[in-house]
Parts: sequence; C-alpha cells; structure tokens
Amino acid sequence: MRDAAARAGVEATVDSAGTGDWHAGFPPDPRSQAVAARHGIDISRYKARQVRGEDFRRFDFILALDRQNLRDLRAIAPNDSTAQIALLMDHVPGRTGEDVRDPYYGDEGDFDTVWEEVKLAAEGLVRALRTA
Repeated sequence: MRDAAARAGVEATVDSAGTGDWHAGFPPDPRSQAVAARHGIDISRYKARQVRGEDFRRFDFILALDRQNLRDLRAIAPNDSTAQIALLMDHVPGRTGEDVRDPYYGDEGDFDTVWEEVKLAAEGLVRALRTA
C-alpha cells in the first residue's frame, strides 16, 4: 500500500496489525519478505503487532484480509470508532466480499498470488482515495 500510494503521489499513513497477538514482535514470514524483495520492497524490519483501540480512530480505513478477521475487527471496534472497516478485496472490481487467500501453508507460488491480489487492492484503494 505504501508503494502504491507513493507511486500515485497520494500521501497516506499505512500500518499493518493482526487481530491476534500470536505473531506480535516478530518479522514477516521469510516467504513474504522474499516476494516483497523481488518487487523492490524491503519489509524485513517490520514487526507484527496487534490491533489497538486507538487504531479505530487514527485510521480512516481498517481493511481485513478475510471475513473472519472482518468479524473480529467489528467485534473489537470501540463505540467511538471512526474508521471504515471492510475487506481489502472490496477495492478490486468484481472481487467484493472475497477473502485474500492465506498462503501460510502453501508454497512460494501462493505468496506470489497473494502479492498480486494485495497489489490490485492497494491500487484500487489509491484510486478511491484520489477521487474522494
């Protein structure tokens, strides 16, 4: 998302967080790092964190990769949340309501597929931000 926004000249604050804490403090999966590096993006210094209540006021959008996480986000959103909570793939024409497939138990090809899906969604979100 940061790359898509920068390429489009859109100023955006972008962060990533999970609904659970099981990966908190750890870097991205090495396969995620590898696919990002192949696309010229270094994510090796990122560390996982859990979604916090203030995220729902700090960010305009909180985007889930799948419907379970979408339900979890809606359940933990504070009453004073101002963020639009939706699925990431809702920003890809024809993919509204779809999950991003979890590549964790797959091979490197699955991580490449997810990269392409997320890239399309990021570009769609940037287009929406530019026209808003």
